[in-house]
Amino acid sequence: MTLQPYAYTNDRPKNDRPRRRTILLVEDEPFVREATCSILESAGFEVLPAGDAQDAMKVYEECKRGIDLVITDMVLPGRSGQQLGQDLRQHSPEVVVLVTSGYGNPEYETEAPESRTYFLAKPYSRRTLVEKIERILGAAPLVRAATQAG
Repeated sequence: MTLQPYAYTNDRPKNDRPRRRTILLVEDEPFVREATCSILESAGFEVLPAGDAQDAMKVYEECKRGIDLVITDMVLPGRSGQQLGQDLRQHSPEVVVLVTSGYGNPEYETEAPESRTYFLAKPYSRRTLVEKIERILGAAPLVRAATQAG
């Protein structure tokens, strides 16, 4: 019996490379939306921008490739970011939501990882935003990998 060295069987980096993560960004302030899109795209994410909750629902429903994370401002025209998260969960219970807010309201600043809801205070730096997203998105695959390995 001949065993091939692992290096020869590792012809699959292209197939094993994780797909580019997709983020639905919901922000009603155009400058903040454009700046955040730029930060996220330069960090390697695909970004689907939306200006309000209604627009976000439409983008979410039309997106065929799946959305890994929804980043939403807490205060949106017509609905809150939390309400948007609840609406999206009616379509996809597994959706992960990162709520951002510049208001110092303690009730906004709650995280509930068990329900896949996270919080980030504004203003935030590029590094803080990207690290927060990586922690949120990195948690689920590591758990799955650990359970599959055993």
